[in-house]
Amino acid sequence: MDIGQEVLKQLKEEILEIEYNRYIKHLTYDAKKSTSDLAVFYAPNALVSNWIQSKYSEKISHLFEINNGSKVSVKIALKNSKQISVNVKKITEVKMSHSLLNPSQIFDTFMVGGSNQFAYSAVKSVSENAGTVYNPLFIYGGVGLGKTHLMQSAGNVYENQGKNVIYTTSEQLLNDFVRHIRNKTMEKFQEKYRKCDVLLVDDIQFLSNKERIQEEFFHTFEALRGEGKQIILTADQHPKKIGGLEARLQSRFEWGLVADIQPPELETKIAIIKSKCQINKVYLTPDIVNYIATVIDNNVREIEGILSKIHAYSQLMHVEVNLEFTKNILKDQLQEKTLNLSLESITSSVAKDLNIKPSEIRSKGRSKNLVYARRIAIYICRDLTQNTMPQLAKYFGMKDHTAISHTLKKINELIQTDEDFKIKIQELSNKITSK
Repeated sequence: MDIGQEVLKQLKEEILEIEYNRYIKHLTYDAKKSTSDLAVFYAPNALVSNWIQSKYSEKISHLFEINNGSKVSVKIALKNSKQISVNVKKITEVKMSHSLLNPSQIFDTFMVGGSNQFAYSAVKSVSENAGTVYNPLFIYGGVGLGKTHLMQSAGNVYENQGKNVIYTTSEQLLNDFVRHIRNKTMEKFQEKYRKCDVLLVDDIQFLSNKERIQEEFFHTFEALRGEGKQIILTADQHPKKIGGLEARLQSRFEWGLVADIQPPELETKIAIIKSKCQINKVYLTPDIVNYIATVIDNNVREIEGILSKIHAYSQLMHVEVNLEFTKNILKDQLQEKTLNLSLESITSSVAKDLNIKPSEIRSKGRSKNLVYARRIAIYICRDLTQNTMPQLAKYFGMKDHTAISHTLKKINELIQTDEDFKIKIQELSNKITSK
């Protein structure tokens, strides 16, 4: 497979399936007319050509850079055109950059909420004052919470300012290091990483227990910081908790500012889904948006995959997207999470979230907060387990299955009339199934 087809294959994984099938799949790559700084594709008509050129040329260029390390201009020509006219700057005229930044990851497309406000503010500040505040900036948090997006947002600001930016993952950094050692060209490695204006390294924790690259990175860190060059790092945990990391690196990672990103609260997830729907031109009703927000795990990367899946199914099956359709599409994805749930674990989770004791939920107490908690626990137990109503009645100390039936009827009425109650149940169900 040539590089053009490989790039299109990678693009397919990152965009809506319906858009790929309508437009991208019709592209063909011309290896003969393409050069080191120009990638030529052919489209079947002007509509497809113009649409891809305006919407995806930057993304395609970015994927070429990831695959072969070279920046390219992208030209989407018509299949029958005899000549290709394109205004491309010669590679020698472009400032040398080793950046693999994604142009779509900018501050404007990052959804800010209480869980990431501090990290967002820190990165924004650093992007406006490179090398003068918070150097290094160390961002940590779980998978899919937006660390890379924030880091690349700053990188894109720097690159637009004409700075020489290097963005790399620790894996890419290590591979580069090994290659230069093997080729006995370490001076080139050092020149590349120590002469940049900004160094962005993702997932720095993967340098753990690798002494030689840690030694080299220490000296690179010292050289850059000594010259006031900005360093931004990300990891899955605080520097102190990264095992196998040299003490001197650990301490230096804390010299500037350490900022964490927490899992998004429900309101932020809803805002992210609405934003992604707008970007991808997918319309979902508020009840569908709320449902998706409550069933996805804390990894917000899932959102685009879910939206793509729903949109593709609706287009291919010619079905209107409603809540029932959405639940049906996602049921297999959610079913795996409910296999090993017990009544005890669900009750404990509800009790912890509502700040009461599990024994109180199962008691005969009639205070308002206990009745509220008991209703939620009963509903979730019925929804997420295979227990019958008599079994639930026995567990919750109720008279018989009719008491459970009455409670479930009351809960369903509340769900229909009280949106806050409905969202609370969905949010708790998601927390329980994502453990």
